[in-house]
Amino acid sequence: MLITRRHFAAGSLAAPATLRGGQAVAAGRPVTVASLLGEDKPETKIWRRVAEILARTAPGRFDLRIVPNAALGGEKEVAEGLRLGSIQAALSTVSSLSGWVPEGQILDLPFLFRDGDHLGRVLAGPLGAELKGRYEAQGFVVPGFINYGARHLLAKEPLTTPASVRGKRIRVIQSPLHTALWSGFGAYPTPIPIPETYNALKTGVVDCMDLTKSAYVGFRLHEVVPVLIETGHIWATGVVMFAAPFWRGLAPADREALSAAVAEGIAYFDELMLADEAASMAKAASEGGRTVPAEDRAGWQDGARKVWASFAPRLGGIAKIEAIAQSA
Repeated sequence: MLITRRHFAAGSLAAPATLRGGQAVAAGRPVTVASLLGEDKPETKIWRRVAEILARTAPGRFDLRIVPNAALGGEKEVAEGLRLGSIQAALSTVSSLSGWVPEGQILDLPFLFRDGDHLGRVLAGPLGAELKGRYEAQGFVVPGFINYGARHLLAKEPLTTPASVRGKRIRVIQSPLHTALWSGFGAYPTPIPIPETYNALKTGVVDCMDLTKSAYVGFRLHEVVPVLIETGHIWATGVVMFAAPFWRGLAPADREALSAAVAEGIAYFDELMLADEAASMAKAASEGGRTVPAEDRAGWQDGARKVWASFAPRLGGIAKIEAIAQSA
């Protein structure tokens, strides 16, 4: 059967039953999980691992129904599905949740974090706790954060300097910050859901976009934009999220089991992502893709500073941003 969003409307799937001693016994609580990518990618593998952990630690209490390959829509549609209750769990970039939690855009500020370890330390502190509260207030319970890796510019030609993107049509995440960043460089930002980017790039609706190395190959974008320019301008932060009504309806012991499984899953995801980046770039290179370094680093960073200043009033002030940048 072809799986579509229609099959996962609220209440459209009943929990299956198993036979025990000749009696029908309901399976665990059904959990519809949306994943944007395929079974070979960390975005889906994390949920397979969580399901395996729960089978040991909470046997019979959860029935994770993992739907890969963006069959339930892009990030915005999935987030809306969580708020409506038709989807119970997913991963999401903080960028795609910015319409509900604009404060999360602080994690998307370009050139704010030195590396993934710096990002992880900041999220383990007060900022992470603050953002979790804000997400929950909007219907998204976030047990933990994930790191998708750095975002890089993708194009059909080596757009290595800020000046080279002027006049280009660039696909952006549906986020005010991403729009402001590329507008500042003179490009024309066009919000397009991630499942539609391949055709948009192939047909010339847009000229370029930015994305992590893993997703670059996961969505086969190296076939249509074969040049990856290593700008590393944003560390793509994500969340593991659950629909708030689903989460609040769990017994305390079930919430504890699910939280523990997710924590283990996040560690597994981070390991997978590092390996997947290397494998993805090797695959891209074998199929005609190439990687080039960014030039005029000072120019890229000057553009980033303008975004810091522009967004500071809504993200807690420039002093807060500078403190994060300078933190150990």
